[in-house]
Amino acid sequence: MKFNLLLWLCCFAIILVSHGKKADEKNKPSWAKKDIRDFNDADMERLLDQWEEDEEPLEPDELPEHLRPSPQIDFNQVDMSNPENLLKLTKKGKTLMTFVSVMGNPTRDEAETITKLWQTSLWNNHIQAERYMVDDNRAIFMFKDGAQAWEAKDFLVDQEKCESVTIENKVYNGKYSGKKDEL
Repeated sequence: MKFNLLLWLCCFAIILVSHGKKADEKNKPSWAKKDIRDFNDADMERLLDQWEEDEEPLEPDELPEHLRPSPQIDFNQVDMSNPENLLKLTKKGKTLMTFVSVMGNPTRDEAETITKLWQTSLWNNHIQAERYMVDDNRAIFMFKDGAQAWEAKDFLVDQEKCESVTIENKVYNGKYSGKKDEL
């Protein structure tokens, strides 16, 4: 008895669902009636637009970098005698890469160990930098917030094994490299 009742309920549910699908099919546009495997790029774009229709907009810090609004800079508050301050303000919130050279003639493993130590020290100071070795004695430090690059530069040039740090094509020589910064 229970089995028959369950069978009838299942059949009734299947009939209701299939009837609802037929009613929905009449209201769908022609592109939506196609099999998903037959969709072209325009159909996929329409589907994506329909999907994103009811979503809330992303917060500015969640947007991809190229869509983020630029920070407003109050030039009255900026010390124009120091161009680095202006650069730091314009790079705030934008990705910035710096090149860091290790002094001497280290092997790749030695340079990687030294730059890894520097990266850890920066992270411990709340300066987030990703590190990529590009040569035996040279690494790229990538900062998600470009304004942090100048704070990192101040730390790096004070390190005993740092030969130079390059930010925005300006070379800052290490304190122990024996070279003077160019003005």
